[in-house]
Amino acid sequence: MMNRWLPLVAYIAAVLDATLLGSIVQTQFNLAALSALGVEISFATRLATTGHDLLGFTPLYGSLVAIMMLGAMPAATLVTRWLGSGAWLIHALSAALGLWVMLWIVDTLAPMPTLIAATRSLEGTLAMMASAALGGWGYAILAYTKWDGFSA
Repeated sequence: MMNRWLPLVAYIAAVLDATLLGSIVQTQFNLAALSALGVEISFATRLATTGHDLLGFTPLYGSLVAIMMLGAMPAATLVTRWLGSGAWLIHALSAALGLWVMLWIVDTLAPMPTLIAATRSLEGTLAMMASAALGGWGYAILAYTKWDGFSA
C-alpha cells in the first residue's frame, strides 16, 4: 500500500527540499551582495532575513519549483528506466537542469531583468541549481528505496 504513494511523497519532499534550500541560498546571496557594498549585516539580521524570506519568498519560489519538478522527475524516471541505473544522479541532474530552464523562462517573461536576484551571477545560479539537485536526489532516494517495512 505504501509503495503506491511513494512517488507523491517523494515529489512533495523534493519540492519542499529544493524550495527551502533555494530560498535560503537566494537570501544569503542577496545579503552577500549588500555586504560587498559595505553594509554591515549581523548574524541576527541574517537569521531574521532568512526567516522573513522563508515566509515571503518561499510560496512564489515553491510554485515555480513544483511546476518544474512535475516535468523533471517523470523525465528523469524515464531516463533511469531506459538506462537501468543511476537514478540518484539522473534525478539530481534533471532537477538542476529543470530549474535552469525554469529560471530562463521566468526571467524571459518577468518585467525586471531577473526575478531571483541570486541568479544574476553564475555562482548564484549554480547554487540555486544545486539546491534543486538536492531535491531531485532526495526524490530518487525516496522513490527508489524499498520500503517493505512500512507496508500496511
